[in-house]
Amino acid sequence: MKITEIQNELTDLDLDAWLLYDFRGINPIAQNVAGLAEAHITRRWFCLIPKHGEPRWLVHRIETSNFTRVQGQVTLYAGWEELNDAIRTLLVDVKTVAMEYSPNAEIPYISRVDAGTLEWIRSLGVDVQTSAELAQRIEARLNEAQATGHQLSAKLVLQAKDYAFNWIGSQLRNGKTITEYDVQQEILGQFAAMDLVTDHPPIVAANAKSSDPHYAPSATDTQEIKAGDFILIDLWAKQKDPDAVFADTTWVAYAGKTVPSQYIEIFDIVKAARDRAIRFIQERWEAEVPIHGYEVDDCVRGYITEKGYGEYFIHRTGHNIGTVIHGNGANLDNLETRDARALIPGVCFSIEPGIYLTAFGVRTEVDVFLAGPGRDGVKVTTAPVQNQVLSLL
Repeated sequence: MKITEIQNELTDLDLDAWLLYDFRGINPIAQNVAGLAEAHITRRWFCLIPKHGEPRWLVHRIETSNFTRVQGQVTLYAGWEELNDAIRTLLVDVKTVAMEYSPNAEIPYISRVDAGTLEWIRSLGVDVQTSAELAQRIEARLNEAQATGHQLSAKLVLQAKDYAFNWIGSQLRNGKTITEYDVQQEILGQFAAMDLVTDHPPIVAANAKSSDPHYAPSATDTQEIKAGDFILIDLWAKQKDPDAVFADTTWVAYAGKTVPSQYIEIFDIVKAARDRAIRFIQERWEAEVPIHGYEVDDCVRGYITEKGYGEYFIHRTGHNIGTVIHGNGANLDNLETRDARALIPGVCFSIEPGIYLTAFGVRTEVDVFLAGPGRDGVKVTTAPVQNQVLSLL
């Protein structure tokens, strides 16, 4: 665990301790921070990381083998009465702790501790605060190796995207019959050749299917791709190292020579919204003005609404990216949630506005890494970005 880093952040946030808690995997943040993500643990465990001193653990007697190498003092319990006594001892003289909960469930990614456990800890006279900002600082900031690896993954993901669109064009020119699923499998083949992994097969969506942001074909649910079709591909992957960070991008294309004006019109609005978000972040970053997740969403959503398509932009503007595709840092969101966390140095996130009409949907997605102070510290890692609808024939 990053004990020194955590304790420095606890001091900065004026918290006595971070109380990590998990039961059967309900709290992946606690698992990751504690270094127990790969462990098979079936009983409740706690770890109190105080502002000063060593961590203190409370674990079940039948699962001691999972905690033999942890840093700090380990206390064991078996029965619920013993647990009640032990938790009181664990929290003696502790007034304020951070836990994975979000007031009114405003940020579901943080809201991991069940209501009963929260009530229990508070009944002991402990003030429980959200760990949203603490978790972002500890979990979402990339180290140098992760940042470098992310940029390599971004390069490779873009290569896989290029391969997929080129493959579609060549197959159609040669009169071959292909489906969305075939394209998806070609992309997965590229990932395998590049030693990349993903948590879900990519989205390959033609025509009306592209208006469903989370549609993904399968062997039994797919459609043929033909000349004259509009095609959206959303793909994400990372290197095989568990600490590797994902790259995520979305591009659109037309299976023809001349892109119809209806696609160009919507794409140009979505592209302009994306670029406004990048400029907004760059200008604020250079001026050292805090940038809250919801503000970027407002910037993008306001523009799309001004153009008359606000009701067709049905998801947030972007999400944090980490070792999982949807990480624990601030999201660019004032629709699904209101994420008031500020973007901080070291975080990576997507910018992916979209307009989803009945006949087709357009999304353009880039990744941004905040490397450090100044405008140049805002790095678009999935570059070059898409600036026009691709024509494939």
